[in-house]
Amino acid sequence: MATSTSPTSTLTPKKKENESLFDKIGTMGRKKKAKEVSELQEEGKQAIESPTSPTIPDIGPEGYQLAENEERSMIEPTSRENPKLIELVQILLDWINDELADHRIIVKDIEEDLFDGQILQKLIEKLCNVRVEAMEVTQSEVGQKQKLRVVLDYINHILGVPPMWSQHKWSVDSVHSKNLVAILHLLVALARHFNAPIRLPENVVVTLLVIQKVDNTLVTRTVPEEITGGHDDIDGRGERDAFDTLFDHAPDKLNVVKKSLLTFVNTHLMKLNLEVTDLDNQFHDGVFLIMLMGLLEGYFTPLYQFHVTPTTQEHRVHNVKFAFELMEDAGLARPKARPEDIVHQDLKSTLRVLYHIFIKYKSGPSQGVPM
Repeated sequence: MATSTSPTSTLTPKKKENESLFDKIGTMGRKKKAKEVSELQEEGKQAIESPTSPTIPDIGPEGYQLAENEERSMIEPTSRENPKLIELVQILLDWINDELADHRIIVKDIEEDLFDGQILQKLIEKLCNVRVEAMEVTQSEVGQKQKLRVVLDYINHILGVPPMWSQHKWSVDSVHSKNLVAILHLLVALARHFNAPIRLPENVVVTLLVIQKVDNTLVTRTVPEEITGGHDDIDGRGERDAFDTLFDHAPDKLNVVKKSLLTFVNTHLMKLNLEVTDLDNQFHDGVFLIMLMGLLEGYFTPLYQFHVTPTTQEHRVHNVKFAFELMEDAGLARPKARPEDIVHQDLKSTLRVLYHIFIKYKSGPSQGVPM
């Protein structure tokens, strides 16, 4: 019995030793397989993030909850490296921080710091010297959106932009979702409206990646989005001119220039029994500019080509753009001022346009405008 049990006891450890070796080999195989899986996952991630990949990028959980034909857009990753975009963001950051210096507020990231409406509220209060009645800071998404809606409604009222236009450019949802393009559109509009002492880089264009759900499938396309155009410093020019000097250093002489231009304008408009008494705000809807160009060029402008009694921002911008086209047709260079500047009653821009017209049509030394 002893001899029969001895081989059994001798073989048993050897069997365990062989199993241990197989276990080790199996473990090595599993580690190798896990490594291959990890590498495959990383390769897939890089393929998704690659700008040239046809695969739909990671747009977050909310991106896959689109309704049929609904769209969502974001800046293509490579566009974020655009030097002009980086410059624009930094200029706007510096402007905001200068405005809010008294509040000891420092904004470091446009997307992360402005989405909840708190900084935007402080900024518009400072720019308008008012108090915007909005709820205090809250961590809830519903509360943040409620506050943001109040602030954006007030900003839109100040800017005079129609609801449909603002909804397209900077809606509550787009700003709250930290959409950089929406936030930049909003800040650029504010900087222009309040004549911020900054110069915006011209022709800042980003590429948007638009994702749309079609037949239950996410389809992507890219489209260019203009943030700023040409002549996009705040004064609408690339250099200072005589009007900058008048506004900054010679307010008395500025009044003389205004009176001379007023006389020139009324000399012609009175032929239609029209009279301008205030250059500051009577040209903002474009109607008098259109009438003036028709009188100077000797034609009647059909009323259906413009809005005779404009009631919206879009109507006024359309009229001013049309007046600019009439100037070009008459051989004048297109004004460097933007139509929006005229609509927003920017006096310096209005005087530049009127002086531009005066230079071509002045009738003699008696109507000279001292500059």
